[in-house]
Amino acid sequence: MTDAAIDRATYDALAETTGDEFVRELVETFLAEAPRMLDELRDAFANDDAERFRRSAHSLKSNANTFGALDLGRMARTLELDGLERVRAAPGTPIDDAAAEFARAAAALQDLTRG
Repeated sequence: MTDAAIDRATYDALAETTGDEFVRELVETFLAEAPRMLDELRDAFANDDAERFRRSAHSLKSNANTFGALDLGRMARTLELDGLERVRAAPGTPIDDAAAEFARAAAALQDLTRG
């Protein structure tokens, strides 16, 4: 994990491409949707739904990387590629770890969008 929750070059490139106003809207959407993606991961995990688990991890990965939350993106990629069985066998709590990293990224994104 890196010290910065958000890769500033990735975020700045997005802001330059979309404009400051629109990037704020995109961030707001991500901040609202990512917790639902994490809930979906937990539910798919609990219900042994491997395909839904993979899709949810993939969506979280893609969204995280878009905003420069690269550590979160890497964690979600690992969940996506490892699948349910490897996540079950993993030490610790990989989904909770991703949720904690999301909280860190969310705080950094909120700081960036406030200016």
